[in-house]
Amino acid sequence: MKKSNTVLNRLFRNRLAIIGMLMVFTVFACAIFASFIAPRDPNLMDLANSLLPVGSNQHVLGTDEFGRDLLSRLIYGARISLTVAVFAVLMGGTIGTVLGLTAGYYGGKIEAVTMRIMDALFAFPTVLLAITLMTVLGQGLNNLILAISIVAIPGFARIVRGETLVIKNEEYIEVIRSLGASDARIVFRHILPNCVASITVYASMCTAGAILSEASLSFLGLGIQPPTATWGTILRGGQEFLAVSPQIATCSGLAILITVLGFNLFGDGLRDALDPKLKQ
Repeated sequence: MKKSNTVLNRLFRNRLAIIGMLMVFTVFACAIFASFIAPRDPNLMDLANSLLPVGSNQHVLGTDEFGRDLLSRLIYGARISLTVAVFAVLMGGTIGTVLGLTAGYYGGKIEAVTMRIMDALFAFPTVLLAITLMTVLGQGLNNLILAISIVAIPGFARIVRGETLVIKNEEYIEVIRSLGASDARIVFRHILPNCVASITVYASMCTAGAILSEASLSFLGLGIQPPTATWGTILRGGQEFLAVSPQIATCSGLAILITVLGFNLFGDGLRDALDPKLKQ
């Protein structure tokens, strides 16, 4: 195979994918190095300097209603939002993948019961299901991750089940089975590796959805609670001051937009790069 036909080369030739990758990299860098990048303590209040406009002295993006530096809160908010999204997708992806592999490989009643449960979860709109779960589980970081991970499970299960149904009927799988390979070996050594591409692409796009879910729940007061900085809580606080300090809601909204757009662009590029039809 020529070098120009490799996955990485196809990915790097996609300009939109590169833009998305840079967006995601920038947000991750802010999250990881927040304590070094943020100019101030995100929770430090200064009521005498509340609602300062953009470009104010020592406050690049101004301050919120409690005089807290908006830029610092946005940077630290990236850490919370990405932590929730990444761990939720990892948890939901792992459970969904196992369920999809089991349902697709064994079929029968196992497949019927598993996929009907997934269909029941799919029947609820994503945000509505997350709200219901948070109402039952209660507030807090761990419960927020758990709720969003449950929402992510059906998507992974469906994708992996579909891939498994195709792969398990391939001739080489029949040969491996005839040689006495166990079900576990067939599933995890031969079927799962062929599902990795689809799982990776879906996970990148699912991360964008998880960020939106976290922001929505925090905005509604069901997610991370103040004074912890998240993009959703910043947006929630800024809605009350749109007339006098529109930058609070605008900046937090732009942070969500850029991050979600970055993950979607990167996911689209990754899907195109991994598309078997492009492997000539």
